[in-house]
Amino acid sequence: MFATPPPGTASPPSRRRRRGRSHRTVRAAAVAALLLASTAVPATASQGSGGGHCARITALRMPGAGHQEVSCLAELTTAGTIASGHTDQADWAGLTPSGLATPSGVPGIQIDGWFPDDSAGNTNHGWAHDSQFVVRLPDRWNGGLVVAGSPGVREQYANDRAISDWVLARGYAFAATDKGNAGAAFHRDGERPGDAIAEWNERVTQLTRAARAVVAQRYHRPPSRTLATGMSNGGYLVRWQLENHPELYDGGVDWEGNLWRAQGPNLLTFLPPALRGYPVYAAGGAGAEEAHRRMLAAGYPAGSEFLWPFHHRYYWDLTQRIYREEFDPHFDGATEAGTPFCAPGTPACDADYVYGERPREVTDAVERIALTGRIGKPLITLHGTLDVLLPIGQDSDVYARMVREEGRGKLMRYYRVEGGTHVDSLYDAFPDRLRPLTPCHRSAFTALEDWIGEGRAPAPSRTVPLPRAGEGDGRDLLHRCSLGG
Repeated sequence: MFATPPPGTASPPSRRRRRGRSHRTVRAAAVAALLLASTAVPATASQGSGGGHCARITALRMPGAGHQEVSCLAELTTAGTIASGHTDQADWAGLTPSGLATPSGVPGIQIDGWFPDDSAGNTNHGWAHDSQFVVRLPDRWNGGLVVAGSPGVREQYANDRAISDWVLARGYAFAATDKGNAGAAFHRDGERPGDAIAEWNERVTQLTRAARAVVAQRYHRPPSRTLATGMSNGGYLVRWQLENHPELYDGGVDWEGNLWRAQGPNLLTFLPPALRGYPVYAAGGAGAEEAHRRMLAAGYPAGSEFLWPFHHRYYWDLTQRIYREEFDPHFDGATEAGTPFCAPGTPACDADYVYGERPREVTDAVERIALTGRIGKPLITLHGTLDVLLPIGQDSDVYARMVREEGRGKLMRYYRVEGGTHVDSLYDAFPDRLRPLTPCHRSAFTALEDWIGEGRAPAPSRTVPLPRAGEGDGRDLLHRCSLGG
């Protein structure tokens, strides 16, 4: 989830570290007036004029955009955008269960484009330009706007199946961003350690302001509510926005957000023990029991062992190396993003990485993008108890405690979802052991709507049990998830 879909993913080649100047262009774009962007409509779309479908399409301008393409579409959900070329299936591959229904019947306007930036990792549309965004404006609008940052290091369409389809069908406008850099070499962006992730936060803020403006252009009034949501890194972005820019949002839903704390825990504290311990555990023999004990001590929950082989093969190693490179590029000298699957004892091996023993500048870099728990608007967090990429005890359990310690507990509801894991596609492989989190996210979203719109507080924070076969929504885990008591 942290990287693009794992099969076939290769580590970036070793080369001299390069950092760009993306932050200067973010700030320049933020103070720019309205850049007159080109408005190109694909051959599959038609421009609207006057009233009705796609009215005033030619007048729409995303503030600060360096380029935009505006399309009038008969279908804004993936039921139509796959065929029309207005999504990229590779962006969202592996994030949702295969049986997830796709809504349809949502005509409207889509705006694709980019904000000025000097990095070029995102090649969608052949632009080779980062800071790409997508905004969707349904004809039948409910007055709201949903903003999302991409999970992992994916691009702007990564939320299309999990989030965009569903909120569009409910009448929301939707906006998403690639966060300003993407791919396994995202750490090359910026001038100093931590810059690439700092840009993620700036780009979501930038998108939110611009999307609110274009919504007002389209519907002749600003959104009545603006909601932030996202999974994993997207969930981290929700937390950060509600801590740092609560004035832009009415609330948010955090789906297993990544926790960054300078003092830990963070993924640089719990991934190296997995890289050291899992191979010993998997090999069996005299050291297996002790290796298993160390894995549990690092936060990987008992009962999640069946998920460890997949995560060792695809996620733990790559995630550790590319995020460690972002914050601590000097650990491996001139090598970029370490040595894949190196054995402990190999020089500069990430399996031997000990975050607490690294120089002060490493924790200073993390501190720049760290979370505090000081949220300023209602937040609902959900996290699966069998998450073995961001173990719940090292992540959302800690963040919920941070929020309470900051005196903001009344603004938060936290649901620990029994049987949930980090990516819902694994439900297809283990339907008897897991539950998909997508329906739980939708339940959390509707609970947030009631909370901020009707004043009905959600159910108290709790662990949501996994129904037994034939019991309640256990018969239909793909469509229902009750968060209530």
